[in-house]
Amino acid sequence: MIHQSEYDPLVEDTVQYALAAAGAFAGLNQQETDNIVQAVYRAGFGNRHKLAEMAFNETGIGNLHDKVIKNIIATRFVYRDIKDIPTCGIIAEDQEKQIVEIARPMGPIFAVTPVTNPTSTALFKILIALKTRNPIIIFPHGAARKATIEAARICYEEAVAAGAPENCIQWVPRASREQVLAFMGHKRIALVLATGSVSLVRAASRSGNPVIGVGPGNVPVYIGKSADVAFAIDQILLSKLFDNGTICASEQAVVVSRYNAQQVRDEFIRRGAWFLSADEIEKVGKIAINSAQHTMNPEVIGKPAVEIARLAGITVPSETCLLIAEMEKYQVGHEWPLSLEILAPILAFYEVGSFDEGIAMCQRINEHGGLGHTVSIFSNDDAKIRYFAQELNAGRIVVNTPSSQGALGGLYNGLTPSMTLACGSGGKNHTTDNISVKHLLNIQRIAYRKVSFCSGHQHSDAFCCDEHLTTDDVEILCRQQKINENS
Repeated sequence: MIHQSEYDPLVEDTVQYALAAAGAFAGLNQQETDNIVQAVYRAGFGNRHKLAEMAFNETGIGNLHDKVIKNIIATRFVYRDIKDIPTCGIIAEDQEKQIVEIARPMGPIFAVTPVTNPTSTALFKILIALKTRNPIIIFPHGAARKATIEAARICYEEAVAAGAPENCIQWVPRASREQVLAFMGHKRIALVLATGSVSLVRAASRSGNPVIGVGPGNVPVYIGKSADVAFAIDQILLSKLFDNGTICASEQAVVVSRYNAQQVRDEFIRRGAWFLSADEIEKVGKIAINSAQHTMNPEVIGKPAVEIARLAGITVPSETCLLIAEMEKYQVGHEWPLSLEILAPILAFYEVGSFDEGIAMCQRINEHGGLGHTVSIFSNDDAKIRYFAQELNAGRIVVNTPSSQGALGGLYNGLTPSMTLACGSGGKNHTTDNISVKHLLNIQRIAYRKVSFCSGHQHSDAFCCDEHLTTDDVEILCRQQKINENS
């Protein structure tokens, strides 16, 4: 029985064009590939302001300034990280193990981009795909279609001018749900790069093709006794207000020691945060989360705190930058909407009596929609930082750092710069890495036969002087090798 997708011209023609591009791409050497990547990087970086403006005007999410920064991370920081990585032909030789590694492209990639980071994610995925000689098919979020397609078009024109094959970058302006599923499940698609909603990533995981997805990031941040409170609040605001909270690694809940809880409250208030009353928490919760589907309300994603307050029917000062919901320790889960992931300037707030209580609180928050993603800690006690990290299920533990920018890598730390943050088995991903070029390569390994001499025998040094092997064991293994040599 032939799958319906094979009769769909949109799906089949697009994939066939990508396959033709893959064949041509495979013939390029490292220098030719790097020339293409450099040209595309320059084009994306050079248009960072234009693309940010398009994304902001089209979606109404976040703010223009921070979208420019996202585009810088997705181009300048990513390019700086990948430009010298070998991705063509022989990339490594291990003389001791007698292993030679050869990098091969995977083939056509189907990439979904989100409404929250429509141009930066497209630029990032295009750069890592071209660096690995993989054609890429971009499917933009419907609410950010124009901006994402413009980013792809700019990159494509520069890539072809620099020697890349035709159709190395394609985009699908519109597609039905069935067509998207057909793309994901097409037998000639090598990989699905899925960045978007939980339902979309789950659909990609059921496609039957390899998938690199992401998970939700219900990120807790713990402020310990030894933390510099003023610095911690400054960094949390820098992160949570970055593009109005639209990075999935942005803080979602503050967990603070009783020792300095009041100081934390006072500093938040001084910096323009508004602590919601019990009645206001209920009102904001109703408009922030769709209680039936347990999903974020699109109307609040990336909106300023004052606008969210207006939508909820509450009055806050005009200078309010952040809404904070002070919660009891047991108030975590779907029954308490503001304890869940909300990509907007809204934070839950929990006070705990001890470090161990703080860890337990962060674990509870993490387990409700954030396993494997990111956690944050402000502390000057390295022993506690390391203990905290080992107790939490997170791919990234950012320390004394704004969580959003810290998790993306490159700006505040040595993490790989990336717009796709995998979450390991906790988030149903196969890795906890910040995704980059190494995840888009097939590595072949030439394994040469290793022979050494010991005690008059010719045999593999894998068992040469193994003290756990008896003389009879060694004789049997030597005999096996001799049989293989004579066969």
